[in-house]
Amino acid sequence: MGAEVARPQYSGILPGSLSQQYNVCGNPNCRGKASPPQRHGAYYELNYTRKGKGGSRFVEREEVNLVKRQIANYTRLRALIDRWIDLGTKLADLKLATHRRSLKRAR
Repeated sequence: MGAEVARPQYSGILPGSLSQQYNVCGNPNCRGKASPPQRHGAYYELNYTRKGKGGSRFVEREEVNLVKRQIANYTRLRALIDRWIDLGTKLADLKLATHRRSLKRAR
């Protein structure tokens, strides 16, 4: 048998972007109320729009790398779909032009 080829694992897709949030809590003795304030965080938040509706969710620190891969997968998928649409449109235009030329010759 030949050598095994390692296949990358598919981690899923997620639309959106990941940001870091730093928050100030409501506790009056909190370090966030100091001068200068020392905010809590970083907290990670995924923001997205899907089917016309926006949403967000917090992402655990341990999940950040996975979510980044999922966002990158979505970005690659959208680029491939856009390329596919561009090529399909060009092909359709060429077929229409060929069809029109054949109709003109038939007259």
